[in-house]
Amino acid sequence: MEDTLLVVNCGSSSLKLALFDGQYRKLASALAERLGQNDAFARVENRNEAIDLKPGAGHDQALEALVSAFRDQGLMASSPKAIGHRVVHGGETFREAVLIDDDVIRAIDSCAGLAPLHNPVNLSGIRATLAQFPEVPQAAVFDTAFHQTLPKRAFLYALPAAWYRDWGIRRYGFHGTSHAFMAAEAARLLGKTPATTSVISAHLGNGCSITAIRDGISVDTSMGLTPLEGLVMGTRSGDVDPGLFDFLRSKGIPAEEVHRVLNQESGLFGLSGQTNDMRSLCELADHGHEPSRTAIDVFCFRLARYVGAMMASLNHLDALVFTGGIGENSARIRQETINHLHLMGFELSTDLNKHHGEFSDGRIESTDSRFPVLVIPTNEELVIAREASRLAGPIDPA
Repeated sequence: MEDTLLVVNCGSSSLKLALFDGQYRKLASALAERLGQNDAFARVENRNEAIDLKPGAGHDQALEALVSAFRDQGLMASSPKAIGHRVVHGGETFREAVLIDDDVIRAIDSCAGLAPLHNPVNLSGIRATLAQFPEVPQAAVFDTAFHQTLPKRAFLYALPAAWYRDWGIRRYGFHGTSHAFMAAEAARLLGKTPATTSVISAHLGNGCSITAIRDGISVDTSMGLTPLEGLVMGTRSGDVDPGLFDFLRSKGIPAEEVHRVLNQESGLFGLSGQTNDMRSLCELADHGHEPSRTAIDVFCFRLARYVGAMMASLNHLDALVFTGGIGENSARIRQETINHLHLMGFELSTDLNKHHGEFSDGRIESTDSRFPVLVIPTNEELVIAREASRLAGPIDPA
């Protein structure tokens, strides 16, 4: 198949690929996990056969194996038309997606200190695809780029000014591709243009963030210098008092261990002591597991509190939008969050919410609601594919 687009998303021990045709229809998805370990494995989704990986296989070997599988299945020609990469942190260097060259690679690497768990592995994917497809245009699409429109009052921390000037310490925001998609898709569903649409976009998955989008641009967001700040997440704490580090140091726990726990053993997992999966938490709560019930309560209350905070950055509100794995699929979490927002005039329709807005153009609010409430499935891969195509040049859809 000619003129395909390949989207690459590298995690620390995983590789996700998505393949689109010239009309931006997804042809296939593939996943490799446990990379670098003896039980590394890969598969093309929606197909039964596993793909053999050597023990300890890295991102480059997984990429080669998955691309070969796409070709063997007749989904992909010898090379894609363009390749798009998700890159978590672009600092203040990147305000939009860019074609990758040596200077861009150096700039991404220079931001690694701001995202040490993400940028180095994003670069692993870039280097692997450059080695396999040296002649194919490749684009970096940054989680942070959409939020480069934040005003200073929203992105500056109340810290010594030299820390921002010399080291770039500020709020950057993340999940930008998802929030950008929400802004455009909400405008379409509401019959408006993005430039006249203002929404609060709540991306809720294992990572969670919320963004105020005024007239199509990001003006406030919950994540900060790193993806740790803000809402309660699957294993990440969200907001905590920085004094926690000094207190725990007095208990003999070093800062490195606190940082690890805040990122990997906190959030829903830490509160429940069981799991970071919201579906499992709801089942446990329904069976009387009080810590799981508490985890859900904290998650929804903190989310509702941030909805209120985001309204301070808007002149008007066209809709509150839920997206991400939890936001799209959990009627319970949406309802329990909205229960905290009656004073602001939000009300849900029980029936529309139960069906996730599937039969109502995403709308789930009741007729008494002051504001529309939408459920919109996110499509970050599509955003990345479109950006890669735009930068590489138009694709012939024939």
